[in-house]
Amino acid sequence: MIIRRKEEERELLRAFESSESEFVAVYGRRRVGKTFLVKNTFEGKFTFQHSGAANGDKQVQLAAWCQSLEEYGMTVDSAPSNWMDAFQLLRQLIKESSQEKKVVFIDEMPWMDTPGSKFTTALEFFWNSFASMRKDVLLIVCGSAASWIINKLFRNYGGLYNRVRYQIYLRPFTLHECEEYAKSMDLQFTRYDILEAYMILGGIPYYWSLLQKGQSLAGNIDRLFFKKNGKLSNEFNILYDSLFRRPEIYVKIVTVLGEHKSGLTRNEIISKAGLQDNGGTSRALEDLEHSDFISRYHNFSTKKNDAIFRLSDNLSLFYFKFIKENVNNDEHFWSSVYNTSTRLAWTGLAFERVCFQHIRQIKEGLGIRGVVTNVLSCRTKGKDGGREVQIDMLIDRADNVVNLCEMKFSAGPFSISKDYDMELRRKITRFYDTTGTKKAVHLTLITPYGVEHNMYWNIVQSEVVADDLFKE
Repeated sequence: MIIRRKEEERELLRAFESSESEFVAVYGRRRVGKTFLVKNTFEGKFTFQHSGAANGDKQVQLAAWCQSLEEYGMTVDSAPSNWMDAFQLLRQLIKESSQEKKVVFIDEMPWMDTPGSKFTTALEFFWNSFASMRKDVLLIVCGSAASWIINKLFRNYGGLYNRVRYQIYLRPFTLHECEEYAKSMDLQFTRYDILEAYMILGGIPYYWSLLQKGQSLAGNIDRLFFKKNGKLSNEFNILYDSLFRRPEIYVKIVTVLGEHKSGLTRNEIISKAGLQDNGGTSRALEDLEHSDFISRYHNFSTKKNDAIFRLSDNLSLFYFKFIKENVNNDEHFWSSVYNTSTRLAWTGLAFERVCFQHIRQIKEGLGIRGVVTNVLSCRTKGKDGGREVQIDMLIDRADNVVNLCEMKFSAGPFSISKDYDMELRRKITRFYDTTGTKKAVHLTLITPYGVEHNMYWNIVQSEVVADDLFKE
């Protein structure tokens, strides 16, 4: 069952119904549902399907290609020695097909482009000299290594320049979509449960598919992460090893970002992770950003190139907090810490990440859906060298307002204390002082259940609650 993804499905069908041959690329984070979408859309209509082999060298990839050809009725006497010959066999299969539209689906294509294999050269030749010359080929390629798709296909200034007519980016599910998915699975979860599950699993459909009805959320998390051989107990390592040929540099980056909740600049990442200040580090940051593992936010207080990078992958954050250093091997670890300060400390940071992943819903909750905005951060010392201003989310609006957003997780209405009231007032004053903004600053609290109307709540100009985050 496909939950949502209707626009992406329509795009695929438009390409299928085209009177010309079409080249489609579907990309997005690993486990987000790319393969599931394509296979369900074209079930029974494939002329050829193939998936690259993880960590396979050129010979392994070519042997796997031949096996896929044989599954679709072709007799292959011996595996070709290069990709030009391999694509020649695909040409032959297409020519022999009686299907009106030849749907060719190549999954995990980045794995096939092994060093020195000249895979992209053969792909260019196949498309330009054969497929595009016909009117009946629909070539669909997928890849979890989003940076490969972007750099080798979309930014290709050689033979594949401007050839990919349909670029379909599959985003993780929103809270609204996860709620629909949970209902389709008969999971009796409250919205609080769904919010916490999202804080751990993000909007990755595959992870949600592993949840079992009849179990509490805590029981599900224990089973998936902390039970011996749990299906997600080693997911962090699998993710990075499968996406990046040199995963060490990527893991170093996300590790230091996992240790700094408010993010780091590029120079700070280089210093703390012990990396080289070169193009390789820049490419790694770009790759992680394209793959939805980290996010980049510009600093409100300066026009310098000092963007702040944050770890945005929910599962990675959960891994660093609870799995990496967990030496107790307690199969009921999550249930045992559920009502402790250990979990509560994590919920604040995890909830912030969920808020950043639902900016559109926050704008809707504020009633500014039609206002042009820019989401920024602010981290700078005051003019007098005083305490640093650190604001994770600012919504800079074209209607002369800045929403200074504070995100607070709680199991009930959030209560502003006297000390927190003073902290908020200092933060607003310091923000005006350090940025020199002439815009009105509206303090906005984003909480699961709203703000308790005590003697300090009047400082709040606007509120967003969990129900707002669940909007479509």
